[in-house]
Amino acid sequence: MVESSRESNSESKKLKDAPATFKSKVWTHFGFYSSADGAKLEKDYAICKNCLAKVRYTGNTTNMHSHLPRHHPELCEKAVVGAASKPTHPGVNTFFQAKLPPCSAGAKSITNGIAVYMCKGLRPYSEVENEGFCFLMKILEPRFDIPSRKYFSEKIIPALYDQTRAKVESALESAERVGLTCDGWTSRATESYITFTVHFINEDWEMKSYVLQTRAMHETHTGAHIADVLKATVGEWNLDTKKPVVVTDNASNMRVAMDLTGYQHVRCFAHVLNLASQRALKIAAVSKVLVKVRRISTFFHRSTTGAEALKRNQKLLGLPLHKLITYMPVCWNSAYEMVSRFLEQQPAVCADLLSTERMTSQALKRWWKVSLRPMLVATNIMCEEKNPTISVVAPLHAQLLRDTTSTEEDSPLVREIKGAINQDLSKRYQSEVEKDLLRMSSALDPRFKSLLFLLPEEVQDTYAKLQSNAAALKEDDPVPCGDVQGDLEEEETCTAKKRKSELVDLLGQTFKKTSYVSTSATSIAEKEIKQYQDAPSLPLTEDPRLWWKSQQHVFPLLSKLAHMHLCIPGTSVAAERVFSTAGDIISAQRSSLTPEHADQLLFLKKNMNI
Repeated sequence: MVESSRESNSESKKLKDAPATFKSKVWTHFGFYSSADGAKLEKDYAICKNCLAKVRYTGNTTNMHSHLPRHHPELCEKAVVGAASKPTHPGVNTFFQAKLPPCSAGAKSITNGIAVYMCKGLRPYSEVENEGFCFLMKILEPRFDIPSRKYFSEKIIPALYDQTRAKVESALESAERVGLTCDGWTSRATESYITFTVHFINEDWEMKSYVLQTRAMHETHTGAHIADVLKATVGEWNLDTKKPVVVTDNASNMRVAMDLTGYQHVRCFAHVLNLASQRALKIAAVSKVLVKVRRISTFFHRSTTGAEALKRNQKLLGLPLHKLITYMPVCWNSAYEMVSRFLEQQPAVCADLLSTERMTSQALKRWWKVSLRPMLVATNIMCEEKNPTISVVAPLHAQLLRDTTSTEEDSPLVREIKGAINQDLSKRYQSEVEKDLLRMSSALDPRFKSLLFLLPEEVQDTYAKLQSNAAALKEDDPVPCGDVQGDLEEEETCTAKKRKSELVDLLGQTFKKTSYVSTSATSIAEKEIKQYQDAPSLPLTEDPRLWWKSQQHVFPLLSKLAHMHLCIPGTSVAAERVFSTAGDIISAQRSSLTPEHADQLLFLKKNMNI
């Protein structure tokens, strides 16, 4: 409350400054009247020194702060100008504008988040200098100073790599056996690399896959050099005791490398399919059709006018408005998709094109799909990464050999295509070691355990080898475990038999040869295999890993063998898929990326979990 009236006897009272304990700057303009004897201040009212107005004082300065801008605005303007030239204590706004210390938890968290974003999003180190990214970070957290690209490349990314690598190494410790894939590739900077991936089934029967490493190959890609790099990789990751099986393409240098290392070798089935299909595409009649279709597709790809006319015609004819596949076919399935799309979208053009080849569109569709579609389906099946694929190789290989056997109903061209594919497929997987591995893997897959694609004597031979391997496992682990029914009661019986008892103390020496019900390892393995063969087969749509997880106590020996076989990939697709990622990382803008940094980024992209 402000009293604007002035007392007439104000001159008889003496105005004194506020006590020194009153720290607010507002007391520069206010004071108190003193009593007549000057011994006491009258604090009910503060007195404005400028206009001598009485302002009610209740212990705070609110009324005085209200009086000054209302009656003396010029004083407020001077105070603002003066404050601008004098240092003041930091207020709330100043506090929120203070920079985050680099060692603070908040700054570390943001820095780590940026590093994860760079790795998973395949962003270059220079992203931290990007104008748009810097603007975004300023909006999200203006107190954060983005570290330099050098700090990320030399400190943060290597630290993330070390953390993720430790987790991968820990996961690999539980693997009984591992499958490795490797393949070579060339970056846009014309540097050669070789990438290794590892695959295994963990204790919960989950299929695990990791990229191990990517190494620069400065030497020529001879079998000897590849063997040296492979041995170094196996040694660096301590995989020697995991009985590694290596899956590669069919290149001669890869075969030489496997012979030099002594590791068991499986040839990539997807590559086998590609070689057989490519041989069919080289047949003169097929090659002519591909050349013409490719020319038409290329025309529509390069001509904007032609592409627009194509869309109009497709719309008028009620055809799907999909673009023609116009890239140059490198793999056979690219050619398959290109011709299939062409037959679907351009029936009229197709008829004109084929008239010179004395062939109808329907005839082309028939031999194209009858001869090559099974190869495409098989390729798609083998590209699966979450389910076992090694067990599918032998059944698919046998089925494709049957499908590509010529019949009397086939036209001469279809016979020629089938013959080319069949001849190429027939010469694959002739090694007894490779053949045995594929057949036993199929036998250990409850979907294919009947081995209907083999002759009876081949089935018998396969299970005989499985029995031998199972017996060897039993001999390596000789602790008797009773009957092979293998339920929880059996485990309790095993535990009980291990215990020392008074009966054993007294009669153990006399009856030591008949202390256990179990007989030889061979008979135990034989009984387990018989029980496994008598069990119903698993439907093709089911997951064999889940079946084994529920039955591992029933078939302890065979489940261990399944662990060691089904983890092997049937293709090297996993390594080849790294190439596209590598192309995004080692791009034209980052062609100078060092091999070490490329290895770290590829590793984190594929293996780091957010």
